[in-house]
Amino acid sequence: MAGKAAAAGAGVLLVTANVGSLFDDPENLQKNWLREFYQVVHAHKPHFMALHCQEFGGKNYEASMSHVDKFVKELLSSDAMKDYNRARVYLDENYKSQEHFTALGSFYFLHESLKNIYQFDFKAKKYKKVTGKEIYSDTLESTPMLEKEKFPQDYFPECKWSRKGFIRTRWCITDCAFDLVNIHLFHDASNLIAWETSPSVYSGIRHKALGYVLDRIIDQRFEKVSYFVFGDFNFRLDAKAVVETLCAKATMQTIRAADTNEVVKLIFRESDNDRKVMLQLEKKLFDYFNQDVFRDNNGTALLEFDRELSVFKDRLYELDISFPPSYPYSEDSSQGRQYMNTRCPAWCDRILMSHSAKELILKSENDEKIVIYDHIGPNVCMGDHKPVFLSFRIAAGAGKRCLRSEKIFRETTL
Repeated sequence: MAGKAAAAGAGVLLVTANVGSLFDDPENLQKNWLREFYQVVHAHKPHFMALHCQEFGGKNYEASMSHVDKFVKELLSSDAMKDYNRARVYLDENYKSQEHFTALGSFYFLHESLKNIYQFDFKAKKYKKVTGKEIYSDTLESTPMLEKEKFPQDYFPECKWSRKGFIRTRWCITDCAFDLVNIHLFHDASNLIAWETSPSVYSGIRHKALGYVLDRIIDQRFEKVSYFVFGDFNFRLDAKAVVETLCAKATMQTIRAADTNEVVKLIFRESDNDRKVMLQLEKKLFDYFNQDVFRDNNGTALLEFDRELSVFKDRLYELDISFPPSYPYSEDSSQGRQYMNTRCPAWCDRILMSHSAKELILKSENDEKIVIYDHIGPNVCMGDHKPVFLSFRIAAGAGKRCLRSEKIFRETTL
């Protein structure tokens, strides 16, 4: 795609990646991860590329700072990215602030052939032309080129040190305006609690947080434009329905703690076949005897239990999923296809869009497959999450033009 950003449209590549594992074991994982990422860039040759990272820096950001710097430097200076002569990097490194820290990292790369690209200044309410490569970190709250929020503590009170929130940027490419939102929603704290109700209590928490983000990005402060929301939504399969289906002919044994009588484990056994154990369920254990069910035909038989997005069907659109659940993969660098037995595999990592953004995507000509929604590194260990990407083109002049009400700073470059 890259080369001349012709009137036919500009090639766009959106990628979301929870990269926490890369910083917990950088020596074994980062090289493979970058190689697979570069291969996707080379295959699609986008004019504009956005990489949204979650858990950037890993579980211990302070200890990972040197690895963070190395990772960023590699992305900005590698030979594979040499044709991207402009870049913006936004890293939330304010790890000492419990009130603000989200561990989000947003990377934007612009191909040298792409002319006249602008980024929106939310404070000045004007677009500014993008030149050069710049990195913004630490306290992003003061950066006018983005909006960043961490979800309030009362959204998920049982997690005292949650790092969930969103970062929003706005861009103008081929005279078309759109928002890009990096998002990280709340996880399931306990498999046992998730199993109790359908939908789970955690699904309700994610619903509330995502609704807040969508309301925020279409409020009255700025002109409404198309938007893409991509990140780790932590969407999970409906646990109760999945277990009832996978263990339809099983009997359940409940194990309780002796002191509190609290349920600590569920064991599902086949009714016959020597009462073989099919599934063991604990707070952080989902041990199903046959992982092939999550991989066969890319796990599509389980998509009927992927229900969390249905609440937002009037506000969000997603292309059909044709890749296996993106989480939780083994973090063993020698295992590329194996899931960990900590959680039920699920499509946590997604690329969603407004219905108007759907119309921005240039439809294929001559039945050529131009729009691709897939995962990265299917046979390689990429950490506990497989990155997910969307490749498409934006038609010249499609969507809402940048110039209608929000003026461009032609004199000021960014």
